[in-house]
Amino acid sequence: MTVCRRHLARAASAVAIGHALVFAAVAGAASPSEQPAGSAAPSAGTAPPNQPAPAPPAASPQASAVVLSNERTMTTWAHPVEEVSIREGSVPASRRIARARLETEDGFPEVYVVLASVTDARGGVWVRVRIPGRPNGRVGWVPRSALGEFHATRWLVEISLGRRRLKAYYMGKLRFTAPVGVGKASTPTPTGNFWIRERFKLSNHSNPYWPYALGTSAYSTLTEWPGGGVVGIHGDLGEPQLIPGNPSHGCIRMRDADIGWLAPRVQLGTPVHIVR
Repeated sequence: MTVCRRHLARAASAVAIGHALVFAAVAGAASPSEQPAGSAAPSAGTAPPNQPAPAPPAASPQASAVVLSNERTMTTWAHPVEEVSIREGSVPASRRIARARLETEDGFPEVYVVLASVTDARGGVWVRVRIPGRPNGRVGWVPRSALGEFHATRWLVEISLGRRRLKAYYMGKLRFTAPVGVGKASTPTPTGNFWIRERFKLSNHSNPYWPYALGTSAYSTLTEWPGGGVVGIHGDLGEPQLIPGNPSHGCIRMRDADIGWLAPRVQLGTPVHIVR
């Protein structure tokens, strides 16, 4: 069965695979890594459908926003360096809506997509970020100093649940398309604008998730699973005949050869837009 949550142990031994929404790692699984933007040259193709621009930032009257991501052809992301409050607006007195966390559920550096920046009346720089965690779809503001170096990706992954199809774009050009398995009606795959937070290369062919697993910022509707129900993109679990289809608990299944093409190319921070 597919999974919508992974519990990636960093120990050397494999973790048992079960019915739970578990993203199991095995001995030799590599930690998420970055790939330089533009590592693969774009080819001719179809431009992705227009995505809605991020909502106007909630900033102080004196601030003017600088857009850092359009989440189509350019997306900026960063690892946090401080556990600070994430606020509704770009002023310290704004309501706190979340707290930045340094690590993912699996103990790797967390990834925040950076949408825009503003400089307030006192010269302080604030950035608007997408927030991983329930409920899906939240955005907020943190001081620029709370984030490390900015990185950029030119990739976009778009998944259509109705068509059971994944498309990958680079610089707005269609580079790859593949059928996928998605969540069944009782355990649906959530829709929204998400991103890749983890990437694992699995060396053990006996692992059902081989050869790659990607952890996203999407969270399943199934709250009873330990670890929160993080939705992943992974291999076919030895059941390629179920793709395309609705065989999963909410995760995205790809045939092994297809995720073998996609995973090495897309970077951390790559937008994953899941639509009906």
